Amino acid sequence: MWELRHRGGGGPGPGGEAASPPREGEAAGGDHETESTSDKETDIDDRYGDLDSRTDSDIPEIPPSLDRTPEILKKALSGLSSRWKNWWIRGILTLTMISLFFLIIYMGSFMLMLLVLSIQVKCFHEIITIGYRVYHSYDLPWFRTLSWYFLLCVNYFFYGETLADYFATFVQREEQLQFLIRYHRFISFALYLAGFCMFVLSLVKKHYRLQFYMFAWTHVTLLITVTQSHLVIQNLFEGMIWFLVPISSVICNDITAYIFGFFFGRTPLIKLSPKKTWEGFIGGFFSTVIFGFIAAYVLSKYQYFVCPVEYRSDVNSFVTECEPSELFQLQSYSLPPFLKAVLRRETVSMYPFQIHSIALSTFASLIGPFGGFFASGFKRAFKIKDFANTIPGHGGIMDRFDCQYLMATFVHVYITSFIRGPNPSKVLQQLLVLQPEQQLNIYKTLKTHLTEKGILQPTLKV
Repeated sequence: MWELRHRGGGGPGPGGEAASPPREGEAAGGDHETESTSDKETDIDDRYGDLDSRTDSDIPEIPPSLDRTPEILKKALSGLSSRWKNWWIRGILTLTMISLFFLIIYMGSFMLMLLVLSIQVKCFHEIITIGYRVYHSYDLPWFRTLSWYFLLCVNYFFYGETLADYFATFVQREEQLQFLIRYHRFISFALYLAGFCMFVLSLVKKHYRLQFYMFAWTHVTLLITVTQSHLVIQNLFEGMIWFLVPISSVICNDITAYIFGFFFGRTPLIKLSPKKTWEGFIGGFFSTVIFGFIAAYVLSKYQYFVCPVEYRSDVNSFVTECEPSELFQLQSYSLPPFLKAVLRRETVSMYPFQIHSIALSTFASLIGPFGGFFASGFKRAFKIKDFANTIPGHGGIMDRFDCQYLMATFVHVYITSFIRGPNPSKVLQQLLVLQPEQQLNIYKTLKTHLTEKGILQPTLKV
């Protein structure tokens, strides 16, 4: 536990809670005056003290998480060493989570979006709770309430933008939604301003620095969780394959790096994560690239995975039906000379997406783990083993998705930079929302343009 360094004492006692202020007539330390019970401002100052004098060593140790391993597993594995017991617990829970993930994939795109949203909220809760345990010990107001308020505001902004982009035909039929979409950014800004003003009104004298620190904590948490989960959903709309291959590559790298490290690990990789080894890192890399290449080949065969996810107003549901693009059609590629001699063939047939999958899986295995290292540094800074104890043997949800958020950003940038072209369906949806006069002007402009290029024949004037 920690001790807060007041100039004359009076810091928090064991458990991280603030010690009671000195009673009237008692000395609060060599440099403190006797507390006046009628002076509320002095009472606040004495309660909070000089909080800005804290150093890293003053960070409170958060109590260790409770063990939530099911009793049936504890009994079944009671005879094993702690190392092998952890191995089996992690393995069983990993297979369970993968099975549930397959079930949600079968249930469709909408359920995957709900899953992403649920994970986002849980990750936000785990990170904010760490700050709240430090912050709440001073009984300062509004931090947790404002944190969740800002989460709602940011989600309202991002998902409102998604509603406007992908569900324009549905919005066009609902008059109330048209108003919300038209003024969406102004409403979002007004909601944020309300939270901003509430934060300013909650400031407590001699505690400003810590409160601004926690204000920044909330916003960085929002940046990590909400914006990244929004990018995950944007990737999903490009086609489920852009969601599944990157996520499964990170999962594969996490599992195979753990297995190689468990059995062959000898050389430490990074001080932030003492259990990570070079053997696990290298073994995970090659396994992930091979897995990504095979997964891309399997998924590219099915429209369900490769077609962009669209909302069809006529059937009132999401659909994944299309003519697959060239990215998901088999192509013949000439092999390099050294491979021709090994494979004894001139060409090989594969999907172009498989080449992209190599780039995705390479990032997942070489750069993705740095998201985990970042999370390890964060946990060490606050002297905790895991973000939470949601999943036995794994820690919290954030412990399992620390690499996924970094991967989501890369995939979004990759699609934008190398893959995505103009989306005719999205352009058409936006055109249908315009006023008739605007639609007519666009029609005339497009007709003139196509006529000048010789695609359309000029209309004869009578």
